[in-house]
Amino acid sequence: MDLSEAAVLLAAGLGAGTVNAVAGGGSLITFPTLIATGLPPIAANVTNSVAVCPGYLASVVGSRRDLPPARLRRLIPTAVLGAVAGCGLLLATPPRAFELVVPFLVLGATAVLAFQDRLRRVVGHPAELSARRRGVTLHAMVGLGSLYGGYFGAALGVMLVAGLALVLDETLARVSALKNLLSAVVGLTTVAVFATFGPVNWAAVAVLAPATVTGGYGGARLVRRLPPAVLRTLIVLFGTVIGLVLLVRAVT
Repeated sequence: MDLSEAAVLLAAGLGAGTVNAVAGGGSLITFPTLIATGLPPIAANVTNSVAVCPGYLASVVGSRRDLPPARLRRLIPTAVLGAVAGCGLLLATPPRAFELVVPFLVLGATAVLAFQDRLRRVVGHPAELSARRRGVTLHAMVGLGSLYGGYFGAALGVMLVAGLALVLDETLARVSALKNLLSAVVGLTTVAVFATFGPVNWAAVAVLAPATVTGGYGGARLVRRLPPAVLRTLIVLFGTVIGLVLLVRAVT
């Protein structure tokens, strides 16, 4: 890796950390950058998953004042199991089929967040759901999101925020803080699996990881200062752009 490639990766890491903290989808910055440096797709995906994990941890620190109550942290085992399953899927199966599905998952998750109020009138406001139904739905959302995160990871934050905001009667800032926590759990799980079994490019990780930490902490602090309507608009915008970029890449 030469200095110019290192500089490009550094800038990509800063941008990805910030975007991940605000809405998720920062991997859409780092993943193509890694491919541009010459890494094969699978190696770029694995390296990216390891590199962005410190940024998730920084986002948790930055949003610690809005972390959810202990009852919601019971979702962590579900996130670990989903992430392990996603990592195994990535390492064991060809990526082409999932690449074709991913754009629609991202766009669908973004639509859920964009039309959240209308959907709540259909499925019921979180405060009106029974504890059992809310719990089952929460674990299902987190499990599916973590499965996706273990496999690819781009727009994991968008998918988690969309699903959590539909079921939880919490402010968007607290939902975002829970998203950061679950993203960090998924990230740590992928690091454990890919560091052992995946083709990680550690030189690229050494450049990207510190940059994602800086961007992730700054982005999380930014979230706390944004009005809910502005934050929701940013997340929907990010999700739409990410989904369309993935769709174009999948069909070309």
